[in-house]
Amino acid sequence: MFKVFEIVFPIFAIVLLGYLYARRHGPDMASANRLNLDIFTPALIFSVLSGEGFELGRYAELAGAALLVVLGSGVVAWPFARLFGYQAKMFLPPMMFNNSGNMGLPLALFAFGEQALPAAMILFLVENTLHFTVGNAMLTGHLNPLKLLRMPMLLATIAGIVVAVWQLRIPGPLHEAIDLLGQIAIPLMLFALGVRMTGVDLSDWRIGMAGALLCPLSGLLVAWLVTRFVALPGIQAEQLLVFAVLPPAVLNFMLAERYQIEPRKVASIVLLGNAASLLVLPAALFFLL
Repeated sequence: MFKVFEIVFPIFAIVLLGYLYARRHGPDMASANRLNLDIFTPALIFSVLSGEGFELGRYAELAGAALLVVLGSGVVAWPFARLFGYQAKMFLPPMMFNNSGNMGLPLALFAFGEQALPAAMILFLVENTLHFTVGNAMLTGHLNPLKLLRMPMLLATIAGIVVAVWQLRIPGPLHEAIDLLGQIAIPLMLFALGVRMTGVDLSDWRIGMAGALLCPLSGLLVAWLVTRFVALPGIQAEQLLVFAVLPPAVLNFMLAERYQIEPRKVASIVLLGNAASLLVLPAALFFLL
């Protein structure tokens, strides 16, 4: 149990710091978040994918499994949305698209070590790509694949894979500079998550509680079924199960607010889902480690 505490404490401590700082000073994180999406996270992606020892073929099954977990969670949640009269395009995205960046990357690092980062990055990239394609289409009713080609994270992914597959050598000082930029990403993700939590409305707490329960349960059910049929090597099965119980991504609220898809309800789902992760994630790690 103490090992689980050692894993989750750094994560929630930084989130709490961001929350407390924001309550006192109310910082505008828009520029910092944009920098993280455009510079720091792409640098982290490229640094991990282009590093020595990364073999793309080792993660093909994991990528497919992650895709099934994301889409399958929506399939499981859909009857509940119908049963309780929730608008599908409001309720389903937070059930499908989880906090694989802000929470998933640091959790993989602290729980499984640096050797788990490539797999965590694959999970993050699959979820993020689906969010900006399938998720965006669910909200707007149309899909624009060309937008993906302008995403720095996707460009960093392609560049990192090219370097890994072709075994290209990046000059040491340049790779070190990129690595240093990438090291900013995870702490800033966690701090920004804490800041974001100060501005969430809890007036729709009932749907928030429903989402907080259904999000990890639907993901866990699908992931468990997937692991029965897909043989994942090493610790990838454990990483997939942790990925499946991650709370809803903050991006769900940002997109709901942008397209005016009941943002107050989505905000409650996101906040209470992330609050519930204080119990869900330690419990998941306790059974897996």
